[in-house]
Amino acid sequence: MSNETEQNNQPVQAIDEKPFLDATAEAKSRYGRFNLAVIGGSGVGKSSLVNAVFGRDWAKVGKGLPVTRGVQYYHDDSLGIWDVEGFEIGSPVPPGEQLRAHLKIIATHPTDQQIAVVWYCVKANDDRLTSADIAMIRELDAAGLPVILVLTKVDWGKSVIPGKRTLSKGVQQFIDWLEEPTDENDQPIHIPYQRVIPTSTRDRDGKGSGYGLGELVTETLALAPENEKDAFRIAQRLNLPWKRELARSVVTGAATAAAAAAAVPVPVADAAILAPIQLAMMGRITTIYDLEIKALLSAGALAQLGVQFAGRALASSFLKLIPGAGSVVNAGVAAALTAATGEGWMRLCEQVHTGKLDLNTVNAAWGDYVPGFFDVVRKLGEQRLTKS
Repeated sequence: MSNETEQNNQPVQAIDEKPFLDATAEAKSRYGRFNLAVIGGSGVGKSSLVNAVFGRDWAKVGKGLPVTRGVQYYHDDSLGIWDVEGFEIGSPVPPGEQLRAHLKIIATHPTDQQIAVVWYCVKANDDRLTSADIAMIRELDAAGLPVILVLTKVDWGKSVIPGKRTLSKGVQQFIDWLEEPTDENDQPIHIPYQRVIPTSTRDRDGKGSGYGLGELVTETLALAPENEKDAFRIAQRLNLPWKRELARSVVTGAATAAAAAAAVPVPVADAAILAPIQLAMMGRITTIYDLEIKALLSAGALAQLGVQFAGRALASSFLKLIPGAGSVVNAGVAAALTAATGEGWMRLCEQVHTGKLDLNTVNAAWGDYVPGFFDVVRKLGEQRLTKS
């Protein structure tokens, strides 16, 4: 009889969802929300940029909060977007003063809504920044906000190097000017942005995932305050290794906790003590992959997963196959079971996160991610190697 069959023959028991849900709430509170200001005129491509990096149509990010004319705030649990329009031509209020008023209003909002980094967006086919752009960037700098100057809608050319793209002559000249900007009299001027990054969200045929976005994400993380870097790692959708790193630290912590819980070996019948630890681990990993918990629950997955992934079901399935394990769960087995469970759950979450697995099919597909016998044995082997 296969391990999967043995697991499926375990009686379906009601489980307590509380450790999963509590851990999810705790993780959301600990990681917090990353707030980004995206500034630019109409048609510059702000919405497409946000969608490409965060996988969200920002008009559907969550609650839209009209703050004042020219400023809108959208947010969900992990991401806040301040949409600030560019300077309105014909306005009697100077651009710097106009933006200063917007920033004062934003400053009155709660701490978890304050701007961490600014993307100041201009179209790549512009020759230079306008005087209004320069005034607004200076105002942002005066407010202590790091500014990334994002050139949007770049029409990249093909390079002789496979996988690379080149900038058109016009865009390169724009960037050259930005590196040593001068006024209309060719006098040097100061524009206090941190980096200029050319981007596109699609190739010239309207397909693909665009270019320059990885560099934009890396630079945004570098400029983010230290206590908000993890929030950005969670909110963005382009860099999966960042999420894996966060998730693996959660798995390591849970495996250590499971080993401590079984420091005095426990009978298989009492292996349910591992379930809360493993379910809490699963909840934290779900948060890191920025998944909608209610959607997972509505898919009917959690009750099944709790039985098959966590605690007694796994222990009773594997102990009879592990040489010398006997009929009790010791610290090594508890840690190995938990680590293998965490890796399986990570794989499932990543498949949902990247769109390769639809939430509606999770209930039918979860069995592919339940850790197998060899996954647990491999973890036991890794533990022995670490100790030696």
